[in-house]
Amino acid sequence: MAYYLTADGGTESLRTRIFDLHGECLASHAQPYKTVFSPGARAEQNPQDWWSALVTATRATIAKADIDPGKIEAMAYATTCCTVVALDKNGDALRPALLWMDVRADEEADAVLATGDERLALNGAGSGPVSAEWMIPKALWLKKNEPEIFDAAHTICEYQDYLTMRLTGERCASLNNAGLRWHYSSRDGGWASGILAKLGLEALEEKWPDRIVAPGEVVGNLTVSAANELGLSPSVKLVQGGADALIGMIGLGVSKPGQLALITGSSHLQFGVTSEPLHAKGVWGSYPDIVYPDRYIVEGGQTSTGSIINWLGRLTGGKLDFDELNRLAADLPPGSEGLIVQDHFQGNRTPYTDPHSRGAIIGLTLAHETHHIFRAIMEGISFGTRNILDAFKKGGYEGSEITVGGGATASKLWMQIHADTSGLPVRIPQSPDAPSVGSAVLAAYGAGRFTTIDEGIEAMVRPGITIDPNPDAARQYEEIYQRYLELYSALKTVLE
Repeated sequence: MAYYLTADGGTESLRTRIFDLHGECLASHAQPYKTVFSPGARAEQNPQDWWSALVTATRATIAKADIDPGKIEAMAYATTCCTVVALDKNGDALRPALLWMDVRADEEADAVLATGDERLALNGAGSGPVSAEWMIPKALWLKKNEPEIFDAAHTICEYQDYLTMRLTGERCASLNNAGLRWHYSSRDGGWASGILAKLGLEALEEKWPDRIVAPGEVVGNLTVSAANELGLSPSVKLVQGGADALIGMIGLGVSKPGQLALITGSSHLQFGVTSEPLHAKGVWGSYPDIVYPDRYIVEGGQTSTGSIINWLGRLTGGKLDFDELNRLAADLPPGSEGLIVQDHFQGNRTPYTDPHSRGAIIGLTLAHETHHIFRAIMEGISFGTRNILDAFKKGGYEGSEITVGGGATASKLWMQIHADTSGLPVRIPQSPDAPSVGSAVLAAYGAGRFTTIDEGIEAMVRPGITIDPNPDAARQYEEIYQRYLELYSALKTVLE
């Protein structure tokens, strides 16, 4: 029996899992780490915390699985995307990492858009905007505001690449991240040298990793020192993964044109698969080859979703009783008795790409209680997803169902709200931990157990349940959704 180790490096913790070839998870362990928030929509993490979490979680998972670690033949992992790291020649971090949700580089993002470079077609058919979350704006911010860090950096890369260096010694980036957020093209000249030259940022290209490896390809074997720390054999192959949400597409079994994936967690991300390029206003992509060879990915996303639920818990002074809140919220009618939430608590990723937009709760009265706000938050986030799917549709991409993975699937109420607001069936696989399942498929594929990633999906991704829209609720939500859409322009005037 062969086994596969996966890691899911998220916003709040890193979780490892061990899978067999049938997609069965034998054991898992999550290790938390700290995020430091500061004014200006800044969010940072210590890269050493990621490594420590990987070591602790791996050893704990092996112990829980009670297997011979020598039977683990490959590992792959998914991490947050756009979490930018500056490293010295030894691979040590020169400063805390700029987390994906850090949007301090909004002016730099505008500067990237102003280059007018042809690579910008990947966002809104070239109309932009460019997101402050992305690699080049963050690197440009470092050069402008912390030039001593930028100049000293031997490598500027992402969370994914930092772990790869620690595990194998390879200075290697994932085609998934680079094609998604670095304006790298696997089909048209590689690095976005034109953008860098127009920004006076040519030095960045030399600081980027030497190799670009596609998901599912083998990076190399573990070094002896890394293997010893993790409790593994140096014979373990490291198979390239990528951004958590994109690898989650594999774990959800979304691989064919016309399918839609919704990855939930601290944020929501929406993806579709196309056989031909597609560029449209309000839609990111399409990106060639970044998940599956010879296929394109279209994308949308919401910066803050599950993180708003966590915010509600902090605001109310304790851990939320989700079972009780879901029970009480389920008894409320659509619209949470007059409440509407704008879900832009950390800016808007799509379809507006506006880092200055902010969250709002309107319609509050003294009769509203915590469960009203809880439901209104779920509804507002679901409206944000509907807004993105509408942008997909206007751009020429329409799905017939949504396959969902991640933490939000624990709430059947929230899944019903997503079905009702979108008007589409919601499918939830048996294992909703999509990035981990996707990583397991990649690890087994990289180890030579399958001839294609699609074959791995057939063997390891298990179907689950389907939630159909409620026609009455869908009709009620249609009117509330139109009011939700009006909020953005109305609040934009106030915030400016």
